[in-house]
Amino acid sequence: MKFDRKDKIEIFENAISWIVVFAMFIYGGGKIFQFDGASEIRKTVSEMTGMELMWAFYGYSKLYAITLGLFEIIGGTLILMKRTRIIGCLFTSTILVNVILQDIYFEVHLGALKAAILYQLLLLIILWLNKDKVIQSIKALINFNTSQQPKYKFIIKLGIAFICFVLLRITEYYITIKL
Repeated sequence: MKFDRKDKIEIFENAISWIVVFAMFIYGGGKIFQFDGASEIRKTVSEMTGMELMWAFYGYSKLYAITLGLFEIIGGTLILMKRTRIIGCLFTSTILVNVILQDIYFEVHLGALKAAILYQLLLLIILWLNKDKVIQSIKALINFNTSQQPKYKFIIKLGIAFICFVLLRITEYYITIKL
């Protein structure tokens, strides 16, 4: 069986997609346990290393860490399916850029930083392999016609989403206090 160039590119894209998907599932699922006991550091803030401070922050609210893990799993799931791969790459890139910046600024172990950079580079390669679709999507967003939906409805929906987010954060805060 002979593979043409298009087949080889698709196989390559699927392979690197699976690498990122696997990593997102592992890191996302690991958030359930990753920061257990991290907030119980017996040091003052000024005595902590950057990494200890970051881990204490994440360990303080288990629900927050689990939410981040859920986002990693959602991103991986979107990348897994060819139809949603581009949006998955963009979604997961926002998570990975945040991880990379935290790893740099809080001086997390170099291996973690290298892994996050590797996964981000793989996402950029996937986006590059799909550059025509990405460009079409950007053009569609630029030409998005809001006349079909009055602006006040959009603003109302945005407001409802914001209120739901705030209520979720308040609920999380009270759950954390009660636990």
